[in-house]
Parts: sequence; structure tokens; C-alpha cells
Amino acid sequence: MCSQDIELVVRMLIAVISGAIIGSERQLVHRPAGLRTHILVCLGSCIFTIVSTEFATDPARIAAGVVTGIGFIGAGTILAERNKDREMVLGVTTAASLWTTAAIGVLIGIGKIFLALSATAIVFFVLWIRVIERRLFKEKV
Repeated sequence: MCSQDIELVVRMLIAVISGAIIGSERQLVHRPAGLRTHILVCLGSCIFTIVSTEFATDPARIAAGVVTGIGFIGAGTILAERNKDREMVLGVTTAASLWTTAAIGVLIGIGKIFLALSATAIVFFVLWIRVIERRLFKEKV
């Protein structure tokens, strides 16, 4: 095992941590895609990116494939629900968090660790805005 392999393993572990940070919020609010899903999305995106950069394939093509694939997974988390008063669409925030988590995995895969960790913190903050929404708007979010 060489130092480059160790660096790549560290990147994958950072992807696991980033996915766990974002997924923990989704898990705590009982959303369909939680901790493990976000970890796997971030790690998978990181691995595909590492493969594309390490083995001289076109990294842009791999990134485009990640975006498309995660789009399908995200679509599976969106539900239309008919309430007696109105129709509701649920899961859009979870789908967006999966999409963003995949982008963070790509950042980690190309070695942009500071940018990825900054994005993770921003996403986590945005997801916790629901607490502020409830207090400001006094409505059930």
C-alpha cells in the first residue's frame, strides 16, 4: 500500500463523515432517506470520481453520470399525497439533500476537501433552518 492509496482511503472516510453529518439530520426528522443513504451516496460519488480521475477516464462524464443517477434516487423519495384539504408534495428537501450530498462526494473525490467540508456545514445549516421556520412562521413545517 502506497501513500497515494492511503490518501484515497482518507478521502473515502471523509465522504462517509460528510454523508453522515447530512444524513443524521434527515434521520432525526424521520425522512425516507436518512443516515445510511446519505453516507452511501456521498461515498459512492467519491469512489466514482476517484476512479474517473485515477484511471484517466473523462471525469466530467463520470460526474454527469453521478448527477443523473442521483436524480433517479432523489425522485424515488418524492411523494405526492392527497390530504382532505389540499395536495402535498413530500420529500423534495430530502431529494435535494441527496443531490447535494452527491456533489459533495464528487468534491471529495477530486481532493477539494476544504470546499467539501464547507459545503457539508452549509447543507447541515440549511437543513436545520426548519427549527427557525417553525418559530418564525408558527406553522408545522
